[in-house]
Amino acid sequence: MKAKRVKVLDPGEPLADSAARIVRIRLKEMRSFAPKALEFGATRDQHDMRIAAKRVRYVLEATEFCFGRRAETARRRARDLQGLLGELHDCDVMLPRVERHLSELRDADARAVRERAGDVADLDPRLAARAPHRTSYRGLEILLVHLQARRLLLFDRFREFWVEQERAGTWDRLERTIARRLRGARRRRAEKPARRGHPELQAAEREATSGAPRPAR
Repeated sequence: MKAKRVKVLDPGEPLADSAARIVRIRLKEMRSFAPKALEFGATRDQHDMRIAAKRVRYVLEATEFCFGRRAETARRRARDLQGLLGELHDCDVMLPRVERHLSELRDADARAVRERAGDVADLDPRLAARAPHRTSYRGLEILLVHLQARRLLLFDRFREFWVEQERAGTWDRLERTIARRLRGARRRRAEKPARRGHPELQAAEREATSGAPRPAR
């Protein structure tokens, strides 16, 4: 999944303002996959949500100090979400691989049994009982059952986890923190032109920046 571009970043603004813009976009991306990802068969949406959760986690690992405890909590929960969806994705990858391998063994055994039968009117069932890979099927079928059952379990855990975080307000609280920071950023940008028109304010800003005392009048 390609990350959405963060369009408005000013290298001259405070780190927390730029970080807030990035976190807002990444969090919105992650949440956009619900409720579709909460459907059992929506494997693509679940995979994309995992990637989005990873991006939320990584940006918060670098910037959570700008936003306090709410960001720290959201970062931990994004990490947990990424892990759960990663385990779910592993099942989605392994299931078709095992099924494909099982199908290949069946095809190979069918060809081998046919060759052993030779020129006959019908196939002797005892030949199938001596197929080359006859001992492999049970283990693979059991593995398939394990993977299917594990996916059911992990999906239930994922859905419960997501509902729990929504109920706890994990993402909402972070969004409110981010929105408050961005409102402050807009207010500071609006104040800059007004400050430029007041020489005394400009002098005060230069003094604050340089640390030099103002000359006595």
